[in-house]
Amino acid sequence: MTIRHMQIFIAVAKYNNMSVAAKKLYISQPTVSQVIAEIEENYGIKLFERLAKKLYITDAGKQLLGYARSMVALFDEMQHSMNDAAEQKTIKVGATITVGSCVLTEIVNRVEAKQPRMGVQVVIDNTAVIEHMILNSELDVAVVEGTIKSKDIIVKPAINDELVLVCGINHPFNGKDMLLLKDLDGQPFVLREKGSGTREQFEKCLESAGINIYTKWSCHSSDAVLSAVMGGQGLTVISKLLVDELVHQGKLHIIHLEDARFDRTFNLIYHKNKFLSQAINCFIDEVIHN
Repeated sequence: MTIRHMQIFIAVAKYNNMSVAAKKLYISQPTVSQVIAEIEENYGIKLFERLAKKLYITDAGKQLLGYARSMVALFDEMQHSMNDAAEQKTIKVGATITVGSCVLTEIVNRVEAKQPRMGVQVVIDNTAVIEHMILNSELDVAVVEGTIKSKDIIVKPAINDELVLVCGINHPFNGKDMLLLKDLDGQPFVLREKGSGTREQFEKCLESAGINIYTKWSCHSSDAVLSAVMGGQGLTVISKLLVDELVHQGKLHIIHLEDARFDRTFNLIYHKNKFLSQAINCFIDEVIHN
């Protein structure tokens, strides 16, 4: 027995006429007759008595009618609930600190302007934490700058970025336009915490060149990094997007490296088995076409 069987039975009981029920349901009268016969055969009961060309529901039919109405009402409630869930457009977005500070706000604003009913919940953390949350379905999609290690995560290049070497205006390197990597050997640095994509990329470059620096500060915040650098605590390597305004204001100085360049890409990531709803696809399109 199906919900459709019960819906047809309820209609026949309401109108006491199979032809009228068929018209109301936009189906043929033989289909209605067949459904009633199938119910009667399944339960071994008689649902209606036909007297003087009119149908009268039996006691067994009345008993089934109560259950049928409850079943159909519960089914309709389920349908409405699931339709509401399908229309729910709140998505959970992750981003690394650099992405969150540089570009995410603008992307989210554009998405919400185009989709006023869409809600975006944002979590900001380092690449390692964001990857863990994607793997555990705590986030729908994310934008990160670090390396993703899991094979279960789809990685799509999305936004170009450049890391730059920066010092404060009172640092001995202030005013120098060009250095070599070897000039950084032994220098004090203010870096992001372990797990940061920015730090990971910089340390890989240093390792391949055999350069050892002194990590004086380790910070979970880009603002803390920049504050320490401006305060003369050391050098840093950071996204150019984060320092352009401070450089323009004369608070920081960018130093180019003759033998190294730190171009990189912010990557869009999501689990390979993730169902990409309309809401998620809307966000993905906005990131890719940023």
